[in-house]
Amino acid sequence: MGALLLRCILLVFVAAHGAVAGRLSPNYYRHSCPRVEQIVADVVSAKQRANPSTAAGTLRLFFHDCFVGGCDASVLVSPLSSDRSPERAAEINLSLPGDSFDVVARAKAALEVACPGTVSCADILVLAARDLVGILGGPRFPVALGRRDARRSDARDVEGNLPRTNMSARAMTVLFARKGFTPRELVALAGAHTVGFSHCGEFAHRLYNFRSTDGYDPSLNPAFARALQSSCANYKNDPTISIFNDIMTPGKFDEVYFKNLPRGLGLLASDAALWEYPVTRVFVQRYADNRTAFFEDFARAMQKLGTVGVKTGRQGVVRRHCDVL
Repeated sequence: MGALLLRCILLVFVAAHGAVAGRLSPNYYRHSCPRVEQIVADVVSAKQRANPSTAAGTLRLFFHDCFVGGCDASVLVSPLSSDRSPERAAEINLSLPGDSFDVVARAKAALEVACPGTVSCADILVLAARDLVGILGGPRFPVALGRRDARRSDARDVEGNLPRTNMSARAMTVLFARKGFTPRELVALAGAHTVGFSHCGEFAHRLYNFRSTDGYDPSLNPAFARALQSSCANYKNDPTISIFNDIMTPGKFDEVYFKNLPRGLGLLASDAALWEYPVTRVFVQRYADNRTAFFEDFARAMQKLGTVGVKTGRQGVVRRHCDVL
């Protein structure tokens, strides 16, 4: 009887400990690395000043990480350090900018000096994305911490889990619903396109040989379409040619992206689709009219995104180098 009672007590203790370990918390590093947020903020701020494209790239990196297997830093693994092709080698991830990987690596290096082997790369990416939104004038919000890094990363996991730039809004709502997100949250997160740029190859099908009288997508503003045709004319020879996602306020996190869509100034087909589909149009209009509503919904959606498929406790590890399993 005594041995049985002891086993029951141990099982209760293990279950309780696992529940605590599996819970994210804003205060997760309060004792183990109390300056974690300040250290990341300092690195992120310096990187953004030196390379202004860092913010948009890091937001995209964060999204691509979380929507494929969860927020576990699996997208950070370098093809040079893995036996098999990691997520980063997938075709859709090849355009992820180097500055976004670099800012995480710099923050990790600083944290390994202050708190060796303590802060996960997954948490660093969450903090960096959050901080960069605020730096560009967007909402500031708390994030829960305690994620662990993935033990694996496989390019084969990527296909079908990320939206494409030519996706219909209906298809995007289905994809996001599979991840637990509503159309409202989809549109709020799409608002990240208020910053950053896209390569001409991502939207060239809207500009040339389109089945219309003028040869371009008729949902585009005519003057905008002609300007894009001119700017992207040499994109096949120079695939690096790119255009700001929000041509009005490209370096500011605001609601102007949504104001652009009814005017035919959405750069990507997937952007324009949000206005054309009644289910998502209502939220585009809401955010175009109300910056506060957009900021509040974006902050909540980002917090939710950061909880997708997280690994905690023994489900993952804390990598010493973010690009190496």
